[in-house]
Amino acid sequence: MTGKAQDGSSASVVPLSAPEEAFLRALARAILIVPRVLDADLLREQGMSATEYSALMHLSEAPGRHLRMSDLAAACALSLSGMTRIVGRLEADGLVQRNKCSTDGRGWNAVLTDAGLARLQRAWPTHLASVRRHVIDHLAHVDLPSLTAALRRFATDTRCADAADAADAVHAADAVPAAVTRESART
Repeated sequence: MTGKAQDGSSASVVPLSAPEEAFLRALARAILIVPRVLDADLLREQGMSATEYSALMHLSEAPGRHLRMSDLAAACALSLSGMTRIVGRLEADGLVQRNKCSTDGRGWNAVLTDAGLARLQRAWPTHLASVRRHVIDHLAHVDLPSLTAALRRFATDTRCADAADAADAVHAADAVPAAVTRESART
Protein backbone atom coordinates (compact mmCIF):
# COMPACT_ATOMS: atom_id res chain seq x y z
CA MET A 1 0.00 0.00 0.00
CA THR A 2 1.33 3.43 -0.84
CA GLY A 3 0.21 6.89 0.14
CA LYS A 4 1.39 10.18 1.52
CA ALA A 5 3.55 10.26 4.62
CA GLN A 6 2.64 12.65 7.46
CA ASP A 7 5.17 15.17 6.21
CA GLY A 8 3.39 15.27 2.82
CA SER A 9 6.07 13.41 0.88
CA SER A 10 5.24 10.41 -1.21
CA ALA A 11 6.32 7.36 0.68
CA SER A 12 5.35 3.79 0.97
CA VAL A 13 3.02 3.19 3.90
CA VAL A 14 3.46 -0.34 5.17
CA PRO A 15 0.44 -1.89 6.88
CA LEU A 16 0.93 -3.31 10.35
CA SER A 17 1.49 -7.02 10.62
CA ALA A 18 -0.99 -8.98 12.74
CA PRO A 19 1.41 -9.07 15.73
CA GLU A 20 2.12 -5.33 15.38
CA GLU A 21 -1.60 -4.55 15.22
CA ALA A 22 -2.27 -6.78 18.23
CA PHE A 23 0.49 -5.02 20.18
CA LEU A 24 -0.81 -1.57 19.28
CA ARG A 25 -4.35 -2.45 20.36
CA ALA A 26 -3.14 -4.04 23.60
CA LEU A 27 -0.95 -1.02 24.36
CA ALA A 28 -3.83 1.38 23.69
CA ARG A 29 -6.09 -0.61 26.00
CA ALA A 30 -3.43 -0.77 28.73
CA ILE A 31 -2.88 2.99 28.47
CA LEU A 32 -6.57 3.46 29.23
CA ILE A 33 -7.21 0.68 31.74
CA VAL A 34 -4.09 0.55 33.95
CA PRO A 35 -4.38 4.14 35.26
CA ARG A 36 -8.07 3.54 36.01
CA VAL A 37 -7.47 0.40 38.07
CA LEU A 38 -4.54 1.94 39.95
CA ASP A 39 -6.72 4.96 40.72
CA ALA A 40 -9.65 2.77 41.79
CA ASP A 41 -7.46 0.78 44.21
CA LEU A 42 -6.07 3.95 45.81
CA LEU A 43 -9.51 5.53 46.08
CA ARG A 44 -11.08 2.42 47.58
CA GLU A 45 -8.33 1.61 50.07
CA GLN A 46 -6.83 5.03 50.81
CA GLY A 47 -9.41 7.64 49.82
CA MET A 48 -6.72 9.17 47.59
CA SER A 49 -6.66 9.49 43.81
CA ALA A 50 -3.70 8.31 41.76
CA THR A 51 -3.14 11.93 40.72
CA GLU A 52 -2.93 13.04 44.35
CA TYR A 53 -0.55 10.15 45.06
CA SER A 54 1.58 11.14 42.06
CA ALA A 55 1.78 14.77 43.21
CA LEU A 56 2.86 13.73 46.72
CA MET A 57 5.37 11.25 45.27
CA HIS A 58 7.00 13.84 42.97
CA LEU A 59 7.18 16.36 45.81
CA SER A 60 8.74 13.74 48.12
CA GLU A 61 11.47 13.08 45.54
CA ALA A 62 12.25 16.76 44.86
CA PRO A 63 15.11 18.56 46.61
CA GLY A 64 13.70 20.25 49.70
CA ARG A 65 10.37 18.49 49.02
CA HIS A 66 9.16 21.39 46.86
CA LEU A 67 8.55 22.09 43.18
CA ARG A 68 7.24 25.01 41.17
CA MET A 69 3.59 24.42 40.41
CA SER A 70 4.35 24.34 36.66
CA ASP A 71 7.08 21.72 37.17
CA LEU A 72 4.80 19.60 39.35
CA ALA A 73 2.06 19.84 36.72
CA ALA A 74 4.50 18.71 34.02
CA ALA A 75 5.78 15.83 36.18
CA CYS A 76 2.19 14.64 36.70
CA ALA A 77 1.22 15.24 33.04
CA LEU A 78 -1.49 17.73 34.02
CA SER A 79 -2.35 21.26 33.00
CA LEU A 80 -1.39 23.99 35.45
CA SER A 81 -5.07 24.58 36.26
CA GLY A 82 -5.57 20.85 36.88
CA MET A 83 -2.58 20.77 39.21
CA THR A 84 -3.83 23.88 40.98
CA ARG A 85 -7.07 22.03 41.81
CA ILE A 86 -5.17 18.94 43.04
CA VAL A 87 -2.80 21.00 45.18
CA GLY A 88 -5.78 22.95 46.54
CA ARG A 89 -7.33 19.70 47.80
CA LEU A 90 -4.02 18.50 49.24
CA GLU A 91 -3.47 21.88 50.85
CA ALA A 92 -6.94 21.78 52.46
CA ASP A 93 -5.95 18.42 54.00
CA GLY A 94 -2.67 19.85 55.31
CA LEU A 95 -0.57 17.62 53.05
CA VAL A 96 0.91 20.41 50.90
CA GLN A 97 1.55 24.13 51.31
CA ARG A 98 1.83 26.73 48.59
CA ASN A 99 4.57 29.33 48.95
CA LYS A 100 5.61 32.17 46.69
CA CYS A 101 8.71 31.28 44.67
CA SER A 102 11.70 33.07 46.20
CA THR A 103 13.46 33.54 42.84
CA ASP A 104 10.38 34.67 40.90
CA GLY A 105 7.63 36.55 42.72
CA ARG A 106 5.09 35.52 40.09
CA GLY A 107 5.52 31.77 40.61
CA TRP A 108 4.29 29.44 43.32
CA ASN A 109 5.92 26.38 44.85
CA ALA A 110 4.08 23.35 46.18
CA VAL A 111 5.78 22.12 49.35
CA LEU A 112 5.21 18.68 50.84
CA THR A 113 4.46 18.90 54.57
CA ASP A 114 5.48 16.32 57.15
CA ALA A 115 1.82 15.23 57.24
CA GLY A 116 1.92 14.87 53.45
CA LEU A 117 5.00 12.67 53.61
CA ALA A 118 3.37 10.52 56.31
CA ARG A 119 0.21 10.23 54.19
CA LEU A 120 2.28 9.16 51.17
CA GLN A 121 4.05 6.55 53.28
CA ARG A 122 0.68 5.14 54.44
CA ALA A 123 -0.61 4.97 50.85
CA TRP A 124 2.57 3.48 49.39
CA PRO A 125 1.83 -0.19 50.28
CA THR A 126 -1.59 0.03 48.60
CA HIS A 127 -0.07 1.59 45.49
CA LEU A 128 2.77 -0.93 45.40
CA ALA A 129 0.40 -3.90 45.72
CA SER A 130 -1.82 -2.46 42.98
CA VAL A 131 1.10 -1.87 40.60
CA ARG A 132 2.37 -5.41 41.21
CA ARG A 133 -1.07 -6.99 40.75
CA HIS A 134 -2.10 -5.02 37.64
CA VAL A 135 1.26 -4.55 35.89
CA ILE A 136 4.46 -6.14 37.18
CA ASP A 137 3.03 -9.62 37.78
CA HIS A 138 2.08 -9.76 34.08
CA LEU A 139 5.64 -9.06 32.92
CA ALA A 140 7.48 -12.07 34.30
CA HIS A 141 8.87 -13.15 30.91
CA VAL A 142 9.37 -9.69 29.44
CA ASP A 143 12.76 -8.02 29.07
CA LEU A 144 11.96 -5.03 31.31
CA PRO A 145 15.03 -2.93 30.43
CA SER A 146 14.23 -3.22 26.70
CA LEU A 147 10.53 -2.51 27.22
CA THR A 148 11.36 0.46 29.45
CA ALA A 149 13.77 1.85 26.84
CA ALA A 150 11.15 1.49 24.09
CA LEU A 151 8.48 3.24 26.19
CA ARG A 152 10.89 6.08 26.94
CA ARG A 153 11.56 6.46 23.22
CA PHE A 154 7.79 6.73 22.58
CA ALA A 155 7.59 9.64 25.01
CA THR A 156 10.73 11.41 23.79
CA ASP A 157 10.40 10.84 20.05
CA THR A 158 10.42 14.38 18.65
CA ARG A 159 7.21 13.95 16.67
CA CYS A 160 5.37 12.37 19.63
CA ALA A 161 6.70 14.93 22.11
CA ASP A 162 5.88 17.81 19.75
CA ALA A 163 2.31 16.53 19.32
CA ALA A 164 1.89 16.14 23.09
CA ASP A 165 3.35 19.61 23.69
CA ALA A 166 0.98 21.09 21.12
CA ALA A 167 -1.99 19.41 22.82
CA ASP A 168 -0.77 20.65 26.22
CA ALA A 169 -0.43 24.20 24.84
CA VAL A 170 -4.03 24.13 23.60
CA HIS A 171 -5.25 22.97 27.02
CA ALA A 172 -3.03 25.47 28.84
CA ALA A 173 -4.26 28.34 26.66
CA ASP A 174 -7.85 27.39 27.49
CA ALA A 175 -7.05 27.15 31.20
CA VAL A 176 -5.25 30.49 31.67
CA PRO A 177 -8.35 32.69 32.00
CA ALA A 178 -9.87 30.39 34.63
CA ALA A 179 -6.60 30.22 36.59
CA VAL A 180 -6.17 34.00 36.41
CA THR A 181 -9.78 34.48 37.53
CA ARG A 182 -9.32 32.17 40.53
CA GLU A 183 -6.09 33.93 41.56
CA SER A 184 -7.76 37.33 41.27
CA ALA A 185 -10.66 36.16 43.44
CA ARG A 186 -8.25 35.19 46.25
CA THR A 187 -6.68 38.63 46.52
